[in-house]
Amino acid sequence: MLFLVSISVNSWLMRILVTGGAGFIGSHLVERLLSDGHNVAILDDLNDFYDPKIKRANISDVAKEITVHDVDLRDADKVAKLFQKEKFGAIFHLAARAGVRPSIQQPQLYYDTNVAGTLHLLEGARASGVERFVFVSSSSVYGAAKKLPFSEDEHLTQTLSPYAATKIAGEFLCSTYSHLYKIRIVALRYFTVYGARQRPDLAIHQFTRKIHAGEPIDQFGDGTTRRDYTYIDDILQGTLAALKYDGPMFDVFNLGESDTIQLKDLVAAIEKPLGKKAKINRLPEQPGDMPLTCADISKARKLLGYNPKTKFEDGLPRFVDWFLKSRAAK
Repeated sequence: MLFLVSISVNSWLMRILVTGGAGFIGSHLVERLLSDGHNVAILDDLNDFYDPKIKRANISDVAKEITVHDVDLRDADKVAKLFQKEKFGAIFHLAARAGVRPSIQQPQLYYDTNVAGTLHLLEGARASGVERFVFVSSSSVYGAAKKLPFSEDEHLTQTLSPYAATKIAGEFLCSTYSHLYKIRIVALRYFTVYGARQRPDLAIHQFTRKIHAGEPIDQFGDGTTRRDYTYIDDILQGTLAALKYDGPMFDVFNLGESDTIQLKDLVAAIEKPLGKKAKINRLPEQPGDMPLTCADISKARKLLGYNPKTKFEDGLPRFVDWFLKSRAAK
């Protein structure tokens, strides 16, 4: 039977690279790694997918404790030079072009960043002897899967967007490099993460901002699509556990809440703490959007000790509270 080896924290302190470390999830992960005593560096090109000022603010509290490498993963030479200069014991690879709809508009950019970029990073890991590699994937890889909840054992036959296709390609590259070069790699399929610092383009943040401002929100479809929303603290717990996983050299885990919320219920949940009603602009369903995501997290519970504790009805008001405080501080 596979199990998670329990080892004292001190024996696990290491130099860790977090790609995308200035982003929403990455910046939280960096803070947690630092608090655990690790030596942390960030690789982040601070691109304009959303305002780079937001990313800089995300890491402002830890700026003196970290090194930020402004490197574009698409640049194989610069990535290789980074690994020639620095020695890392582990990598958390969160950097990616994200989002379903933008990937339909710019598939080449998504391929170059998410697939070629991951390849460049794996080459650096191989050449420099990185021991552990955690690849952040996405629930979008399940695409047209019919069986619910989504299980890691599902045979995946079709993704619904270029973004999803790049994520499953990244998983296969990781599997290949783990097999060929004996790098211990864990792929984590995140299910719609939310919480403080959430990216401004994501639904919860975007809806909150627009409802607060009295602006209409775009609702694609009839409001019955469902998502498995996962609070940032729970994602971090599962992600950090992956660093110590000692099962197969390559493995895949779902990290979600194993619960689903309808889009129209999400809107109502945001309206309540804001004390405002949403103005809704109803639009047709969008190509590439998944009608439902729901995680089977039994494998992560058993082998990673993953234990999500934040119910949506508790986490969503925390996000709105953060949003209102961040607005007041400006």
